[in-house]
Amino acid sequence: MVQVKDMVSWKTETGDSVEASDVTLTPQSQSLLVRWPNGGWVWNRPAAVLVERGGETERVPIVDVTRKAQVGLLGLAALCGLAALVLS
Repeated sequence: MVQVKDMVSWKTETGDSVEASDVTLTPQSQSLLVRWPNGGWVWNRPAAVLVERGGETERVPIVDVTRKAQVGLLGLAALCGLAALVLS
């Protein structure tokens, strides 16, 4: 029996660090993996950059404006479709 946790996984990965003078930058990404018997689907997105300076680490999130615009347009399309169904 195949379980959902074997088919779907959400991971946060850390990339290679880059040093510039006294600052170390480390990128982070998130990926959603969906697997099925004959293939699968992967969605990656940048998540954040870890900034280390002076012994302190700060996580700076990356805001994906394009994704927010796409979700907003999808919601607007759904709302317009729903309004058209109600009015017809």
